[in-house]
Amino acid sequence: MLIAKKWIYAKAFSGYPTAENFRLEEETLGELKEDEILAEAIFLSVDPYMRPYMGQYPVGTVMIGGQVAKVVKSKNSKFPEGRFIFGNFGWRTHTICNPSVGDFRAKPYVLPDFGEVPLSLGLGVLGMPGNSAYFGFLEICKPKECETVVVSGAAGAVGSLVGQIAKIKGCTVVGITGTDEKCEWIKNIGYDYAINYKTQDIKAELKKAAPKGVDCYFDNVGGTTTEIVRGQMNTFGRISVCGIISSYNEERAKVFDPQRDFVGKQLKQEGFVVSRWNARWMEGIEQNLKWIQEGKMKYRETITEGFENMPDAFIGMLKGVNIGKAIVKV
Repeated sequence: MLIAKKWIYAKAFSGYPTAENFRLEEETLGELKEDEILAEAIFLSVDPYMRPYMGQYPVGTVMIGGQVAKVVKSKNSKFPEGRFIFGNFGWRTHTICNPSVGDFRAKPYVLPDFGEVPLSLGLGVLGMPGNSAYFGFLEICKPKECETVVVSGAAGAVGSLVGQIAKIKGCTVVGITGTDEKCEWIKNIGYDYAINYKTQDIKAELKKAAPKGVDCYFDNVGGTTTEIVRGQMNTFGRISVCGIISSYNEERAKVFDPQRDFVGKQLKQEGFVVSRWNARWMEGIEQNLKWIQEGKMKYRETITEGFENMPDAFIGMLKGVNIGKAIVKV
């Protein structure tokens, strides 16, 4: 018998999460049945989507989320012992499951060979955030060479990758983020311009960075920032909405009615959930891995040590303390 640990959604979120929203519990796991595996977490992800999505679950539920895990016991030939996998197992140290059962969007999969890059990238550039950048930007914005692209949340797990993909496609790229350190980092990975929304006038700085207007906007934040960017978009501009983190932890900001911009500039805006491209999932991972190996894509991780620190890592990520992907190492 194995004693596993798990983090419980103990109290409904109101504003920014606090320690009171979480409770650490233990559970005893039984023996494996036919086709089941026992997975041991190595790296766990904390992501912005967890904050709004947990509102769909009752108090007492295990916190949702993905992890890179090792198959330590197996009765499933497709998931042999010793292989590393990705699974949406939530905030738990050990999981017993039948990988073939359940919603196809949530089924675990064996990670491909990453070569010399870290396994933790299976939660970042070689996982859901990487595919959000790859598919969400290329399929919705459809960038053309020499166009101007703006990315909000530009130093985050997804935004930092979108900017690099835009550069690979020959675009001029402007990033909006929240600290001078993040501004310096995104310029180091290829962004042409960086705007600190906390200390600079976004509207004025964007006019300087994109004097001919904005063609594509990859939106991670929503709110006032998006209103400003949208006001400087060119006719037939495209907007890909990945997230609206500005409204996750507080009352939604009151922004100008966007319809006039959409009609007058004939804009196209589309939101997405990355599972839309599940059938092409490995395409995104393989392309991002190739760009890393070719030196065209860089990454950064903010790693918190210790499963007991999951809530701290999550709260810190929502407050923007991370650069790149926020991860917890068990």
